[in-house]
Amino acid sequence: MIPQDRHVPERLLLARHGQTAWNLERRLQGQLDSPLTAEGIDQARALAERLAGAGVLSVCSSPLGRAWQTAIIIADHIGADLIEVPELAEVDHGELAGMTWAEIDEAYPTARAERAANRYGWAFPGGESYAQARARARKALSSCGWASTGVPLLVTHEMIGRMLRAELRGLDATSALALRHPHGVVFEIDRTSERML
Repeated sequence: MIPQDRHVPERLLLARHGQTAWNLERRLQGQLDSPLTAEGIDQARALAERLAGAGVLSVCSSPLGRAWQTAIIIADHIGADLIEVPELAEVDHGELAGMTWAEIDEAYPTARAERAANRYGWAFPGGESYAQARARARKALSSCGWASTGVPLLVTHEMIGRMLRAELRGLDATSALALRHPHGVVFEIDRTSERML
């Protein structure tokens, strides 16, 4: 469990960016980007509607375009401050960003097996591992605690989102890697539990 840093929020809301073109193509995005689809924009608008009246005064967002666009839609609708938090960027996929797994299997034939053998500690070639990203997640939580008023909404990505949830709740690596975060879902999370809003 993370130290009881008074700047880490006791409770927060967590949203994933809307669907993107590369999500549909099943391409790894990492810290590269692709635009939100029409459905992704609709998902962001639906999140904004769901969060109206929830008392969110601050939206902390990954700087990556897909999350930032989602966060703008939400913050504008609910009248919240928008804060860029670089540590909320997705896990860095390094040389594999922009590729499908079929392309990866051809160019990096051992990568899939190496990743399966140590999913938490394996680093994307030229990128980072979940273990490395978890330290960044810890810093992101503290940054959001410092910057936000009240219960913050974090708009981010699925992989770094696993590490944020693990840090806040004190989960081990296996439990963290089992977490899922579909598009269009907001989680309310505290140090002991989480629920979908």
